This record gives sequence, C-alpha cells and structure tokens, in this order.
Amino acid sequence: MDTERTDTPDQDHVGPTRQYWRDMILGVNDGLVSMYLLVAGVVGGGLATAQVFLTAVAGAIAGAVSMGAGEYLATKSQEEVLTSELALERTHIAEHRQMELDQLRDMFEDMGVREEDLNGIVSAFDRSDEALLNAMKALEFGVVDSERRSPIKAMVFSAVLFFLGSLSSVVPFAIVSDPGSGLAWASGFSAIGLFGVGVAKTAVTRTNPITSGLENLLIAGVGGLVAYYIGTLVGTPV
Repeated sequence: MDTERTDTPDQDHVGPTRQYWRDMILGVNDGLVSMYLLVAGVVGGGLATAQVFLTAVAGAIAGAVSMGAGEYLATKSQEEVLTSELALERTHIAEHRQMELDQLRDMFEDMGVREEDLNGIVSAFDRSDEALLNAMKALEFGVVDSERRSPIKAMVFSAVLFFLGSLSSVVPFAIVSDPGSGLAWASGFSAIGLFGVGVAKTAVTRTNPITSGLENLLIAGVGGLVAYYIGTLVGTPV
C-alpha cells in the first residue's frame, strides 16, 4: 500500500552571497549603532545642531573608509595566509606523502568512516595530488573554494552598507534646528533600521525574526543611553 510522503518542501541555499553576509550585516549594523552612539554622545555633551551634523558627517565618512579598508586588509591577509599554507601543503604532499595520507585517514576516521572503508577511500585520494590537496584544504584548513571571499567585494559591501546605515543618524540633523529633536528622529530611524536588519537577516539564518530584531534593537538602545549620559558627564565641565 502506497503512503503519501509529507517531506519538508525543498529550500534553496543562500548561494554565492553567503560568505559576504558577515560583511553586509557587520557593515550596516556598525553604521547604525556606532553613528547613533556618536550623535547621542555629542548631543548629550551639549553641541549645537550644526556641530552635531558636522560630527556625524565626518564620522560617517571616516567610519565607511575605515570599515572598508579594514575588511580589505583583513580579507586579503587571510587569503595570503591560506595561499602560503597551501603552497606548503603541496610540498608536504610531494615530500612527505605517507604522513599526509595517514593524517587524512585519521581525519576520516574521526568523521565516523568505518574502519573497513578507510583503506579504499585513502587510496582513491592517493591517486591524485590535486584531489589529495583539495581534501586536505577542506578538512585540515576548513576551506572550500566557493566560500572564499574577495577582498574587493568584502570592502565594498562593508563600506557602502556602513555609510547607508549611518544615514539614519546623519539626516535628522540636516533638517531640524534643535539637537534634542534631531536625536529623537535619529533614535526612531535607527530603531527601525536595527529592527529591520535583525528581521532581514533571518531570511538566511532561518531564525525567529521578532527575536532577532529585538536583540539588535536592545543592544543599540542600551549603548545609546550609555553614550548619551557619558556625553552629559563629560560635556558638563567643558
């Protein structure tokens, strides 16, 4: 008798942008949070609206440049380290092949491959230097070529999204005359942005959107209060 299957509907993976979600979320979140903390601090310190606006613009530009440069250098350095390690691994395969095969065997054994299957699997990789290198690259270094990140793309994603995130705290001070009102608008825009980012990322993390949005919001809210009151304390004697 046939039974009807009730499998979960097939879902597509995130795809080629997966490795850049870190840069995207970090960039926009950092722009939203750090710029909001900056304007909250200087408003608490008693700066006039024009001064807050100038500070926010300078902070947005500096932050975007710093974020982009940092991501570029960090990602490029990571790739250079990996390239060096793979070159050394090729040397190991050429000059210490049995040691590498034994290491591969141990890794497969740790993964739960049965003892009787190990010899055949290791022998298959022994027939190809490239296959052996790729296996060691994935298992020893945890690297898959499709997940490697371009320094240029990492830089662009983080810098552009930082700047876009910072606009929620910059724009209000360009259109209002009172710094308190500007901070209120910046608080509202930043809150919407932070909650929205928290919800948006669940499209790929597949977690609860409300919880994620509130988590983002809570972190920035606490930070904003701390920055404002620190600014008040520092600005009072000044």
